[in-house]
Amino acid sequence: MKLSEQIDALIDRQLSQWPLVRDNYAALERAALRSVSLAHSEVILQHNPERRRSSAARVDAASLAARPCFLCREHQPAEQETVEWGGAYKIQVNPYPIFPAHLTIASLTHEPQRLLPRRIDHMLQLAELLPDWVLFYNGPRCGASAPDHMHFQAGCKGFLPLCDEVLDPALWPDDERLEATGGGFIGMTQRLDRPLFFIRCERRELAGYYLARLQLAMMQACGNVDEPMQNLLCWQDGDYSNIVVFPRRKHRPDCYGEGEGQRLLSPASVDMGGVWACAMRRDYDTLTALQLQALYDELCADNATLVRIIDHFYQT
Repeated sequence: MKLSEQIDALIDRQLSQWPLVRDNYAALERAALRSVSLAHSEVILQHNPERRRSSAARVDAASLAARPCFLCREHQPAEQETVEWGGAYKIQVNPYPIFPAHLTIASLTHEPQRLLPRRIDHMLQLAELLPDWVLFYNGPRCGASAPDHMHFQAGCKGFLPLCDEVLDPALWPDDERLEATGGGFIGMTQRLDRPLFFIRCERRELAGYYLARLQLAMMQACGNVDEPMQNLLCWQDGDYSNIVVFPRRKHRPDCYGEGEGQRLLSPASVDMGGVWACAMRRDYDTLTALQLQALYDELCADNATLVRIIDHFYQT
């Protein structure tokens, strides 16, 4: 049985046999949605109270050490089923979804969230095997609620606005491309209201090569030893492997919190991709296009950092 078929069967079983999953996915179908137009892109706001546990997660070292890891088998509910892949990962239904179909793809072993070279290849392989899904990766300081346990996530295609917006050929004239070959390119743009690097290649090996170089350039530009601050999206489009990298400079905005005048927003890959899951109704009701743009500007890399990243990329 194909991996995609195994996952379809897993989802069906969990929806029918695990009340938490059944109830939360049913609630998601009723979730309020609101579209907000920025200058050059669309953002969808989703009122999703169950995301509070992620948005409010404490990810400092002391808090992580004090709590059991919810991605380790021994701490998961008995109802949680998995499909293993590659002898390295377990694929499971996310019981607190943002997407109509939402997966967590966790390492079988408890090891830190790091996008090591072998993980890049794993991500691209999975994207090829799951053509109806968008994989995403949250850096350990950029939205991962389990930065102590390596994991990807995946959501059904057709949900994140940016995955369609970034494919517009008009965004990628030659002067927006950092490097190109007959089989693909890597480019950078700020014309979708937040800075991003885009890799589109016919061979996943070339996509992985560009991403590995970009990772090194980002670490050199930002002085990060372990990993740059980043969120990633990855999906297969016909013969093409696609990767979007959002370089970050902050984990959470200055307005973060639950008090008066604060917002319970902890943006990660999905938010960068154009869907903001708001745990608090007041955030869902009141966020404006100007405020969303200000949040992107505050959280994403600034112009000086982008210039350094590009300079280092050309030197790798």
